Amino acid sequence: MSKLPDLEALAIFAKVAETQSFSGAAESLGLSKATVSKAVTRLEQRLGTTLLHRTSRRFALTDSGRNLAVKAAQMVQEAESAEAEALDQSITPRGLVRLAAPMSFGMTYVAPALPEFLARHPDVSIDLHLSDEVIDLVGGGFDCALRIAALPDSSLTARRLRRIHRHIVAAPHYLEQRGRPAHPDDLARHACLGYAYTPTPNTWRLTNATTGEEAHVRLAGPLRANNADALTSALCAGLGVAEQPDFIHWRDLADGRLEVILPDWSLPEISLHLVAPGGGPRPARVSALMEHLAQRFSSPLWPGDTVGR
Repeated sequence: MSKLPDLEALAIFAKVAETQSFSGAAESLGLSKATVSKAVTRLEQRLGTTLLHRTSRRFALTDSGRNLAVKAAQMVQEAESAEAEALDQSITPRGLVRLAAPMSFGMTYVAPALPEFLARHPDVSIDLHLSDEVIDLVGGGFDCALRIAALPDSSLTARRLRRIHRHIVAAPHYLEQRGRPAHPDDLARHACLGYAYTPTPNTWRLTNATTGEEAHVRLAGPLRANNADALTSALCAGLGVAEQPDFIHWRDLADGRLEVILPDWSLPEISLHLVAPGGGPRPARVSALMEHLAQRFSSPLWPGDTVGR
C-alpha cells in the first residue's frame, strides 16, 4: 500500500454511492463508465474488501461500502470547501500579508500608505516588519518587501519603482570650521560617518559625472549606525559628513540644516524595488497590496521630488 490514500478513487466511489449507478457517476463527473469502474475496482483491491455488489439489475453497497461511502462523501465535501475557500482568496483580497520594508522609509512613507489600503480592503490585515537588514523573504515567511539597493540577480521577482538619490552632506557650520571639500581626496581630513548596510560600509565609491574619474574614500569617523536616520542628529550637530538618501535629508536641505558637498560626484545608483518570492500566482491580498504600493511610490513623495526612474 502506498503512503498516500487514493483520493481520486475515493471521490469517484463517493459519487457512485450517491448516484447508485456507475453510469450516473460517470455522467456527473465527466468521466467514462470504464474509468469509474476501474477506480472502484482499484479501491477494492487496495482495501482488500468488496465495497458493492453489482449485477445487470441490482446495485447494493456492502457494510464496508456503506461505512466508506459516508467518510468518502465527507472527504469530498471538505475538499470542495477548502478548494472554494482557496479560490475565493485568490479572487477577493482576504487574509494576512507579511510585508518587510527598510526602517526609515517604512516609518515615513510605508506606514502612512497602509490606512488607505486597509480601509479599501477591510478583510485584509498586514504584518509590517521594519528593518534595514536584508530579510530572507522565503525563510522569514514574507509575502513581499520593499528594498532600497542595487539588486543582484536572485530567485525573487522584482519591480523597480524609483531611483533613490544619495548625496554627501554636512552641516554648514561644520563646513565653515573644517572647510568644504573640493575633491573626494579631501574627505581624508574630515570625520566621515558610516552606514552599516551598504555593500562597502567602510568605503565610499564616488564617480565624477563630467570626467568619469573614480575615487574611493576610506571612512574614518566617530559614528557608524545601521540606520541612516540615526546619523541625522550627528550631522546637524556638526559631528561630520555622511552619505544620506534624498528621502531622509530633503527637509534638512530645504531648511538649511544640511548642505550637499561634492555635487559633481555621485555614489553608485540604487533604487526602490518591490520584491516577492518567485513561483506561481499570488493571492489577491498580496497582489492588491503590491499594486497599491507600486502606485504610491511611483509618484513624487515630497516637494520637488523627482521619481527618477
